[in-house]
Amino acid sequence: MSENSPAPVVAVLGLGAMGLPMAARLASRLTVHGFDIAQARLDLAAEAGVATFPSGRSAAAGADALLLAVRNGEQLHDVLFGAEGVASSLGPGAVVILTSTVGIEAVRETAERLADLGIGLVDAPLSGGPLRAGHGDLLIVVGAAPEDLAKARPVLVLLASTLTVVGHHPGDGQALKTVNQLLCGVHIAAAAEALALADALGLDQATTLEALNAGAAGSFMLGNRGPRMLAAYSDGGAEVLSRLDIFVKDMGIVGKAARAAGLASPVAAAAEQLYLLGHAQGLSAHDDSAVIKVIAPTRRNPSEASAAR
Repeated sequence: MSENSPAPVVAVLGLGAMGLPMAARLASRLTVHGFDIAQARLDLAAEAGVATFPSGRSAAAGADALLLAVRNGEQLHDVLFGAEGVASSLGPGAVVILTSTVGIEAVRETAERLADLGIGLVDAPLSGGPLRAGHGDLLIVVGAAPEDLAKARPVLVLLASTLTVVGHHPGDGQALKTVNQLLCGVHIAAAAEALALADALGLDQATTLEALNAGAAGSFMLGNRGPRMLAAYSDGGAEVLSRLDIFVKDMGIVGKAARAAGLASPVAAAAEQLYLLGHAQGLSAHDDSAVIKVIAPTRRNPSEASAAR
């Protein structure tokens, strides 16, 4: 986009925990159309300068770019091509910017269907929570044709502090995010196992966490999820910043990708089982740090800890 080109009109469908701060951030510089099924979210979006619409189709009509954050490939298909699908409201030359982790094949299939309508797909899965989204501090990896990326760049640069182009085809961004999620899922599971072992050995978990973070065993996930793992045992549990069922989905994507590539992934498979057990135990809507309770449903009390020494 040249300096003299008009700023794109962006439609954001879904104004939830991530969609609203992203829409508000974009509205500070661009014209943004927004839609959500909840009137309260529409009201908040309007206060942030977003033009709100009564349907996804009306929000998408005339937009140059459509920003989507969906749960999975099925929801992606439904939003674009279902009974109330919005793809037909976008004109040729528009781009869909997908920020979710839905898997390589789902993105490639969607890109082919959109291409038949003259619409590009920018595969741009992101990392970072709502606070970072509102400040334009997200980490975004991109797989897209150069001409589609050029159209989406004014949107992406407002949202990302780190924008990495990993390939020229939709699905390339998903591939890198899949690798990323393998590490994240394994690191969370390993942190949970380590802190559960510390408790079983009679160690104070908070002291253990502080010591581990200061040494070679420290990791981002241990430092970030560790305190929330300790809070998971409280009456209210840890604050939900990333639901456990996200890793049920994402580790499933990891396993599918590894099998398709003919690659063994035994550590990822073991971690996936912990998230699946958490789902079966009713922890899906809990923070992913609650996976520690799959390994150790309760903490040992001080007398039990002393007896274990």
